[in-house]
Amino acid sequence: MSDSNPACLSDRIQSLFPAGVVATEMRQPGEVALLLPEEAACLGRAVAKRRQEFAAGRQCARRALREFGVVDFPLRVGADREPLWPQGFVGSITHTAGICAAVVASQQRLRALGVDVEVVGDVGAELWPSICVAAETDWLASLPELERAPAVTLIFAAKEAFYKAQFPLVRERLHFHDVGIDMPVWSVSRGSFLVRPLRPIRVSEFVALPLRGEYGFFGDYAAAGLAIARLQ
Repeated sequence: MSDSNPACLSDRIQSLFPAGVVATEMRQPGEVALLLPEEAACLGRAVAKRRQEFAAGRQCARRALREFGVVDFPLRVGADREPLWPQGFVGSITHTAGICAAVVASQQRLRALGVDVEVVGDVGAELWPSICVAAETDWLASLPELERAPAVTLIFAAKEAFYKAQFPLVRERLHFHDVGIDMPVWSVSRGSFLVRPLRPIRVSEFVALPLRGEYGFFGDYAAAGLAIARLQ
């Protein structure tokens, strides 16, 4: 089953993470027939599109786990629909139109991972108030008009990546206005971002904030990656 997996290793996604993280991606619909029985049982009455997305995520995750010698592990879902990784591993999955990606690392190296990929232009101006805080909206307004669509897409992706990383640690549901994204140096290619809490959040009890993540633009996509290191 592993040999027929259409997912491949992804240097582009891996470049957003520290050494030790394995990243994979695929650019085609997931093959539901390749799901393990325990995974297929998680689909319930999901529509065809959701079934393909779910399958793509599992195929990307399985390809990444194979790099660690973990073969055909059924990646079930938790109570909040989060992927349940094998003991000793952390990971994250993202999917949007035309691409799915996953990242995996040993828990001995990292405490948590978050990845998100979004189509540039999908975050319309009507959505800005629900996603951005005032400082972010002011920053977007200061940019040249052609840079605003990629910038707001990145803000969305960065917040999603942070949410995915912190949730398995503290299981706190966050809203877009609970954190702010700062860009130390802005570039429509790649760079770093900072995640700053705008209210007390649980993950701050375990990690020093702000957290730094990495971003990159690949064709029509904005990708954000965030890794939470183990305490020394």
